[in-house]
Amino acid sequence: MADLRLARRAAGLSTVFPGSHFPSELDDGVIAFDSGFAAPDLLPDLTPFAEIALNAHRGETLQYSAGQGQPLLRDWIADLMNRDGCTLTAQNLLIVNGAKNGLDLISRLLLDEGDAIVVTAPMYFTAIPIFGVYGVEFIEIGQDEAGIRVDELEATLARRAAEGLTAPKLIYNVADFHNPSGVTMPLARRRALIELAARNHIAIVEDTPYRRVRFEGEAVPSLKALDTHGVVLHVGTFSKLVAPGLRMGWIAADPAIIARLIRLKAEGGSSALIQRILYEFGRSPAFDAHVARVRDAYRQRRDRMLASLDRELPEIRVQVPDGGYYLWLTLPVHVDGDRLAADAEAAGINLIAGSRFFAGATTGNRAPPRNHVRLSYSFADPDTIEAGIVRLAEVYRAMTAR
Repeated sequence: MADLRLARRAAGLSTVFPGSHFPSELDDGVIAFDSGFAAPDLLPDLTPFAEIALNAHRGETLQYSAGQGQPLLRDWIADLMNRDGCTLTAQNLLIVNGAKNGLDLISRLLLDEGDAIVVTAPMYFTAIPIFGVYGVEFIEIGQDEAGIRVDELEATLARRAAEGLTAPKLIYNVADFHNPSGVTMPLARRRALIELAARNHIAIVEDTPYRRVRFEGEAVPSLKALDTHGVVLHVGTFSKLVAPGLRMGWIAADPAIIARLIRLKAEGGSSALIQRILYEFGRSPAFDAHVARVRDAYRQRRDRMLASLDRELPEIRVQVPDGGYYLWLTLPVHVDGDRLAADAEAAGINLIAGSRFFAGATTGNRAPPRNHVRLSYSFADPDTIEAGIVRLAEVYRAMTAR
């Protein structure tokens, strides 16, 4: 390799290609309980909507896209969010290439090297390197059955202020069916978080990939719907509800924020073709039917995994989510989740060790708890889920017997 002078954010990055567990690369017989891949049988047939996009709207869909995104799609998303309690227009929305692109743009907007951000412990592990590349300090705040501990956060902010430290720039949270813990924040906790953030002039980044994948219970208003201060930047995506391969999502925020984000979005606009396909699909009767089908199918998968775990591994505690894609397992305190993940992979079961979901572990600031793993029930069919849990229990018994 040439002796190039890399940016500080790149100099410390690994030169080893990351391993991949994408379904197309899995060997026969491997069971994918790791990442949140969509169930193949739930991917919608978008052919008729693609035909509309490529025929009736060819002059639009094969051109560059508007920087802010397709106006009709933004109108439709605004209406979708307004039916959920928000008061938005198309000017509040920016179309992005999936939620991770949204998080990266928000990071470019808000973060300078050395800034602090608040995250939950545990947190969505893919967001750790997205924020981390900007050289941030992670402030980990614990969770309980109602989500992020606002009392702990308030005490942490007061302590930092007393020490002369600046307030963090943002609070990152998944309020609905949290990834990985599965908890959903109740209304009072949401209001308390927003008020605390507003008093301290801290942005809240609300990541909502699973909000419409609810199986039971009444929906709680989103943080964006409750925000009267303009502190919430809402990140949405079609990856979990429609199809991850579309790479299409959005940011909802104050128009002044959106205007700045447009100038940071340098790729020439998100795909005009995919935006039109999504708009035609979203305004058709097929969309509501698809949402109902997704909810029912993932609920069945969740229930099959829960029942299998209860039968095969009753000593493991499981957080039962009301929606989403994942189960968060707490192992007996002496059982190493990292070792279980490695042994399971050797036996043809891919899952993710819980230690990867703690930001402090990646920065070396603190040792994460090792007695957790996360399982996804989204990709495997119900019979495969049951067979996979039986195999996982065999691995677990063999490991704990040693």
